[in-house]
Amino acid sequence: MNDLVLKNCKLIESLENHYIGIDNGKISEISRQPLKADEEVDIKGKIILPGLIDPHVHFRDPGLTYKESFKTGSFAAAHGGFTTILDMPNTIPPTNTVKTFKEKKKIGENKSIINFGLHSGLNDLDEIKKIAKLNPASFKIFMDLYDDFEIEKMFEDISIVNKTKKIPITLHCENKANIEENTNRIKNLECTQGSTAIDYSYARNSESEYLSVKYAVDLAQKYGLSIHICHLSSKKSLEYLKSLKLKSIHNSNIEITTEITPHHLLLDNSSFNKFGTFVKTNPPLRQKGENLTTKSLIDIDMIGTDHAPHRIDEKQKGIWDSSPGIPNLETVLPLLLTEVNRGNIDLKMIPKLMSENPAKRFGIENKGKIEVGYDADLVIIDLKKEGKFNIDNFYTKAKYSPFGNFNYKGIATMTICNGKIIMIKDNIEDDYNNSN
Repeated sequence: MNDLVLKNCKLIESLENHYIGIDNGKISEISRQPLKADEEVDIKGKIILPGLIDPHVHFRDPGLTYKESFKTGSFAAAHGGFTTILDMPNTIPPTNTVKTFKEKKKIGENKSIINFGLHSGLNDLDEIKKIAKLNPASFKIFMDLYDDFEIEKMFEDISIVNKTKKIPITLHCENKANIEENTNRIKNLECTQGSTAIDYSYARNSESEYLSVKYAVDLAQKYGLSIHICHLSSKKSLEYLKSLKLKSIHNSNIEITTEITPHHLLLDNSSFNKFGTFVKTNPPLRQKGENLTTKSLIDIDMIGTDHAPHRIDEKQKGIWDSSPGIPNLETVLPLLLTEVNRGNIDLKMIPKLMSENPAKRFGIENKGKIEVGYDADLVIIDLKKEGKFNIDNFYTKAKYSPFGNFNYKGIATMTICNGKIIMIKDNIEDDYNNSN
């Protein structure tokens, strides 16, 4: 007897009604015939996808929980159809020691209603070796914060660790020297000509990303390391990476993967003219013609939200002092399903980019597919459901978004994590609302 059966659900590979049996948190059966269970839920012909996996979030816990916490962030994730997230290390204190890594893991275990993993920051070699034993999703390098020689030292240290423990490097690719030069130039012009929010995108231009991506690839080749490039934003960088594939640079020792955010996918820097510093993010939105679009997805490995919440006043401090970051967990799936309805994205790309590929890249076992034996992490979508985003009803603490009041067609109506229903039609289950 199963714990739960989902009946009359359509699988993306076969739009005929199926029954999915769930037992002890796992998918136990998939059948065209009725299955027995203690509980039965009628999906009424809606499509079921693997639970979404976000490889890139900032839950701000510990140290910055006034922006977000593992509790509110995981609520937002469940609301958006996510069942697994990987959290970035730039909290206070940073997650770059064994002590802080274990402390953050405990926080997540106590607060999160979904599955999670942790990216680690970098420290000295001894600390890196110790953290590696705790199975971080990756070691994260913010290349915009360091000079080239410092970045190479980080690669060298990780290469020593990777002789016994293969852990990928995730990278924020922007060139520090290029940014500083452009920023100083624009600030000097500002004194005589003034400036507007859009100038931020020119201070951290596409060339900055390209130079950093190219340097990262050079180091990956030199040290035999696998790299994952976060929030790729420019056509020039993508074309360069495509050329590497044509040259067969990839081998068994080097893997290069990429992710794109919903804002880099759907917006360009003209959005600064409408939203000002509310769309400030790193890397910034790109100039039309230099930006990536839905057509670029065929060459991208996954979608990561880079969910980076801030308080409203922190987004209103002017072009240079406003905090960079856009919250995305509750908007990304409806945005993509809207593009599916418009004919711009094949629906089959969504589970590939948002479940299967992230699970494979970061070694998340038994997740990312709807198969017998896999964890029962699932999201039910209604492709026909139309509405308008109301940020006031979101679970994230960040009450701003360039996609606010956006009309969508297609949304998550139920999220199931480890066999438990945690979200139904915008409502997080009361058992979780009243905990932690």
